[in-house]
Amino acid sequence: MPVEVVLGTQWGDEGKGKLVDIISQDIDICARCAGGNNAGHTIVVPMGPNGEKTMLDFHLLPCGLVNPNCVGLIGSGVVVHVPSFFAELEKLESKGLNCQGRLLLSDRAHLVFDFHQIVDGLKEVELGGKSIGTTKKGIGPAYSSKASRSGLRVHHLFDDTFAEKFRKIVEGRFKRYGYFEYDTEAEIERYKGLAARLKPYVVDAVSYMHASLQANKRILVEGANALMLDIDYGTYPFVTSSNTAIGGVCTGLAIPPKQIGRIIGVIKAYTTRVGGGPFPSEQLNEIGTTLQEVGHEYGTTTGRKRRCGWLDLVVLKYSTMINGYDVLNLTKLDVLDGLEEIKVAV
Repeated sequence: MPVEVVLGTQWGDEGKGKLVDIISQDIDICARCAGGNNAGHTIVVPMGPNGEKTMLDFHLLPCGLVNPNCVGLIGSGVVVHVPSFFAELEKLESKGLNCQGRLLLSDRAHLVFDFHQIVDGLKEVELGGKSIGTTKKGIGPAYSSKASRSGLRVHHLFDDTFAEKFRKIVEGRFKRYGYFEYDTEAEIERYKGLAARLKPYVVDAVSYMHASLQANKRILVEGANALMLDIDYGTYPFVTSSNTAIGGVCTGLAIPPKQIGRIIGVIKAYTTRVGGGPFPSEQLNEIGTTLQEVGHEYGTTTGRKRRCGWLDLVVLKYSTMINGYDVLNLTKLDVLDGLEEIKVAV
């Protein structure tokens, strides 16, 4: 059965989570292919015996988990901060979402450590007025470790050489950025305990994905961020550190291109972005403020106000060229209801 994909067409925050929530009711597996807990999907679902409306925030975990029959898979292309993995899981379960036995993590996924998060902040300070405006979740530095072949993956947690490799990486960061406060040995001990907790979730995601494809499982890929934040095709250098375009689905989940079916592009009826970078249709005026307030445009991950502007059709055309959407899902059109005039960038 062809794999269905949901991708963001703009700079993220288009409403992908809501669509994934709807589609996942008929899905067996919902998978994340790239990014980390810098992504943020907020959905409101009925929970408990009284069906009380409950807001659930997803950052790292696939939001298809709201379907009690759906397995959530965090793929090899994702970078994972293990403490955040458990914190998010515990928060969701405290609100009544039972994920027992249906959350899986690729053994090939790279790890984000606290020192990556520290370095993320130091890099932003170095850039000064040209800072990118990252979420400071350590995503960029973790992908840098991966690209330089010095990173640690999930399977390394269960290797006798983990401590030695970890010390070497931290020493390398001290040489690059100068000494910063970080207890390496305490962190090694911490991860021994985390590894034991994590082990039941870990799978060979390549074998798991291909066994699922052969069994005709219904698979949905939940894209994170969006095309204009892609490391290769976004507004570089004001981008994320992973491939958020359709190519990242294949590399991040080991899915052959021929197995990709319907590609859904989610587009907001206006445009928002968080952090620095070009934004041609941005409205630094009353219109922008109205879109921000009426649309509740605050980041799920950071809480930062989102920059707001008119829908940019040039961006949409470019995004469609690269991702080849079969369907476009237009969201938040009602936010424009109170405006006397609606503009688009062409």
